[in-house]
Amino acid sequence: MRRIEAGVLSVAYRETGPAGGPVAILLHGFPYDIHACEAAAEILAEQGWRCVVPFLRGYGGTHFLSDGTPRSGQQAALGADLLALMDALRIPRAVLAGHDWGGRAACVVAALWPERVRGLVSCGTGYNIQDIARAGEPAPPEKELRYWYQYYFHTERGRAGLTRNRRELCRLIWRLWSPEWRFDDATFGRSAAAFDNPDFVEVVIHSYRHRFGGVPGDPALDGVEARLAARPAIGVPAIVLQGDADGVEGPLPAEDRAAPHFTGPYARHVLRGIGHNLPQEAPEAFARAVMAVGKEEAG
Repeated sequence: MRRIEAGVLSVAYRETGPAGGPVAILLHGFPYDIHACEAAAEILAEQGWRCVVPFLRGYGGTHFLSDGTPRSGQQAALGADLLALMDALRIPRAVLAGHDWGGRAACVVAALWPERVRGLVSCGTGYNIQDIARAGEPAPPEKELRYWYQYYFHTERGRAGLTRNRRELCRLIWRLWSPEWRFDDATFGRSAAAFDNPDFVEVVIHSYRHRFGGVPGDPALDGVEARLAARPAIGVPAIVLQGDADGVEGPLPAEDRAAPHFTGPYARHVLRGIGHNLPQEAPEAFARAVMAVGKEEAG
């Protein structure tokens, strides 16, 4: 495990592969950790890629440098953290690949700072930038049912539940979101240790309340959120990976709803039997997508 100060954080991360290889930054989501990207990183390293896999804010060994920094989980914070990490590691450009929160961080940087991005791999929704202004509009009832955890976190009962039962709650989410993935106790336990971070609960609760406009964000990030509110297009080479057994997204529509947000070289791939934790459930496909967008940009 390595550590570096980057922006408002002391970031814990793992790095594998040759130092001079093309760079891929692999990003986990909620409620997962760097083990979600571990197998894909090894595959990429064997192909000559330098892979950086950080713990996001609120997870594992990543900590805030100041007690006074808001424990925000908003999308602008995730993007700013990623950009700061690239600056701290002196990485001018990289392929960014992630799922859930990590996919959101990657999309934010690809949209707002495309000169830093060789290519993008985004799992799940694809265009993972939140439309906060329209967050109050109701979704179809079946989708609302799948969002139960978000509404739970809007309450103080939910905060207390996540604090008291974080491992049990996150394990339930793993099962519901990846119903065909047969993970064992050891696999979950390796990731669950990351949820013991002292800022985990506050960052998670803020994330789910902010995306619905229920709480203010970090004032230092107001400018970034204003740019994201315009729903900027993503012009870098991009691949969207979706699992047809994703318990959050539910049944996938035939049409590609993410495509209009991408203006550069773009592809969408649907993986059969794969759930929400796509990098860990299908590491080969995730790694292939990273290499494909890297080649697309190089060409």
